[in-house]
Amino acid sequence: MDIQTINNYQFAQKGEGKPLILLHGLMGALSNFEAVLSHFSKNHNVLIPLLPIYTLPIINTSVKSIARYLHKFIAELELKDFTLVGNSLGGHVALYYNKNFSPKSTAMVLSGSSGLYETSMGDSFPQRSNYEFVKKKTEEVFYNPKNVATKALVDTVFEAVNNREKAIRIVMMAKSAIRHNMSKDLKELKMPTCIIWGKQDNVTPPNVAEKFHELLPNSELHWIDKCGHAPMMEMPKKFNAILEKWLTKIHNENK
Repeated sequence: MDIQTINNYQFAQKGEGKPLILLHGLMGALSNFEAVLSHFSKNHNVLIPLLPIYTLPIINTSVKSIARYLHKFIAELELKDFTLVGNSLGGHVALYYNKNFSPKSTAMVLSGSSGLYETSMGDSFPQRSNYEFVKKKTEEVFYNPKNVATKALVDTVFEAVNNREKAIRIVMMAKSAIRHNMSKDLKELKMPTCIIWGKQDNVTPPNVAEKFHELLPNSELHWIDKCGHAPMMEMPKKFNAILEKWLTKIHNENK
């Protein structure tokens, strides 16, 4: 995946058409959306910004600051009529952005999103120097970790939680996600929203998806069975099929 930089904004980009902005999670990476980028770049301008979770000043490490960064990124690239697709913290950033910044996205996709309730990833590594423990915690994010929780992924998480500067920011961001509960704001977000959730998500359990569906006035809820917290990684074909069908539907409705 090629990374480009424009005025200190790092991102992957591929394809032409309406912008599809993909937002990764707390310990996520651009590669989390590799299958989505490949599939949708045939008829969309797909962008994956690298969210500055590890580079913001510690005092500004928050959902609000990441949403402000997204706002500046969208303005820098002069993006219009875009859809935000967020996994985990990325979903929370999409929600906070649409509540507090303009232009709003014309549509939104949430998958394993924080913003209502999640088990705190930032406090879940008390034995962070123990590689096998970190490996086990990483694998628990997925229903079937065999082909997803690769050594490269575990190594990345292990490095992050054992790097003092990164570890502090992970904890700060996790606490910010808890503080910025969106339950009272969701009724204001009336853009079409597609909720794609793993039935076996144990970070943001299924009842969280149901609550998002209840509180977001223009939402659809789609389940993926035998799938954990990151459907676009664990079940990319099913995730892409649901998203493509939904995008086609809302596009036809808006003609």
